Amino acid sequence: MESKTARFTVLMDPRKKQAFERLCASQDLTPSQVVRQLIREYLEQHNVSYSEESVNNPQVKR
Repeated sequence: MESKTARFTVLMDPRKKQAFERLCASQDLTPSQVVRQLIREYLEQHNVSYSEESVNNPQVKR
């Protein structure tokens, strides 16, 4: 897990939020765990590096 955290606020339909929270709970996961995994997968899918040295200069890996 990362050593530092930052807040990420998402606005969404309350019904979708409730359904998402229920699904997460049924899988014994927190919504934050699921969102972090989705973000990691999305970055990997698009070959985007997020190492510490690349944070200030994000770019697609070649």
